[in-house]
Amino acid sequence: MCKLVRRAVLCVLIGLASLCVRAQTVRPLIAELSNPAKGRVEYVNDSDTPLNVVLSARSFSVSETGEISYRPLDPGIHLKLSSTSFRVQPHDSFFVFYEAKTDSSIAWFVIYAAFSGFAFRTQNGMNVRLELPHTVYLLPKESLDKSQVAITRVAFDPHARKILVEVENKGDYFGRAMHTFVTASHQKAEGPGFPVFPHSKRRIEVPTPDMQRPEAVVVDFERFKLEEKLGP
Repeated sequence: MCKLVRRAVLCVLIGLASLCVRAQTVRPLIAELSNPAKGRVEYVNDSDTPLNVVLSARSFSVSETGEISYRPLDPGIHLKLSSTSFRVQPHDSFFVFYEAKTDSSIAWFVIYAAFSGFAFRTQNGMNVRLELPHTVYLLPKESLDKSQVAITRVAFDPHARKILVEVENKGDYFGRAMHTFVTASHQKAEGPGFPVFPHSKRRIEVPTPDMQRPEAVVVDFERFKLEEKLGP
């Protein structure tokens, strides 16, 4: 019974959060900056209710399948925020400025904004709190080179109608795939972009519902692209 109650509360929270997201915005969601860096993030409240916002910074890791795990901010990352808590009036925005640097040449972290003060509660009387991220990458001037990254695996599942793509970054620098394409003779399926962290692999799946036989996979980076042909 407790599991059913928790599940019902979770559904309510998800529904309310979806409504909140339409009214609250963080701009930009991602910032790729030099090291050290000076940045700015805007917190927008489009609702009719004044909201309180509390900021917290966390480090994170991303698995090969894209799952994110968070932890306290690494001690080698030094972050100064102009504000850590503030109030955003209805249909207004608030800017937070920050300075960041890291002991290493590359680092990444997220600044989470916890919005509270919504005019509604859950059926159990619980207050609703919404967390939205601003993700920061501190990067050197050097960038990932084509020779340091490769498509290491491509596998087509004809029953699930999808293709698995594995990309490996053997270099010391961060890279970001902008687009992923699966092509056939007169067809194209598009998959998501994704970050590729130094000395790590990343696997994604691209649905190919209308393709009988995909022929190639193309992964577009900002300055180059990778292509891998599929065998028979």
